[in-house]
Amino acid sequence: MLKNKIILITDATHFVGTPGSRVLVREHATLYAQDASFVDATAREAFEALIPGVKALAEQEPEDVVAAVIQAEGRLDALINNDAYPAIKATIDGADIDDFRKTLDALLVRGFAYAKYASKVMKAAGKGKIVFVSSAVPKHGLPNYSMYTAARGGANSLAVSLAKELGKFGIQVNALAPNFVESPTYFPEELLSNPETLKKITKPIPIGRLGKPEEAGEYLAFLVSDKSDFITGQILYFAGGWA
Repeated sequence: MLKNKIILITDATHFVGTPGSRVLVREHATLYAQDASFVDATAREAFEALIPGVKALAEQEPEDVVAAVIQAEGRLDALINNDAYPAIKATIDGADIDDFRKTLDALLVRGFAYAKYASKVMKAAGKGKIVFVSSAVPKHGLPNYSMYTAARGGANSLAVSLAKELGKFGIQVNALAPNFVESPTYFPEELLSNPETLKKITKPIPIGRLGKPEEAGEYLAFLVSDKSDFITGQILYFAGGWA
């Protein structure tokens, strides 16, 4: 499905990065991965050994990461902004403004920067796909998590706006908006291993279970494939019916 596609995924060791990468490589994509840990050569080697076929990049700044892919391949067909950052719990009057800035930078500003540099290359090619892996939480809001919700909501709105801006250049932009997906970032093992806690967590989910990261990976593969060419400007919820 993704043969001959040049794809970049960010924050590859977090959120749905690893399972998503497995699916993308399985579908024969040429996959480049960015992660903060990849400044270390050992970490790059470990990720490439974990997912044979992926190419881990040492570069960290969005402009440099995109440039590295272009230098190697001459083009970039799809960008997956797999932005991840802990959801900090805080009341509005107790929140730390610096925490809010860090959340916005990780979940919104960096994705914006990646889209800026990737879209320039895609415009020249006359085609491309950008996917923001965000969250379904902004659909309903979440008390005491306003910093996280605002950042994810911004990413969702960014996807819709960029879809309208970039459509005429043959570029599709969408947001994959998960919630209740198994991830140590948001659902640590100590929560999931407690039957009563797990029951409480899954109670609001109509399907009655947490989503599997691999399922999100399948969705990502579809969104960056030619099969999604007529889908753009969508916030595609992946939350078992909760959204």
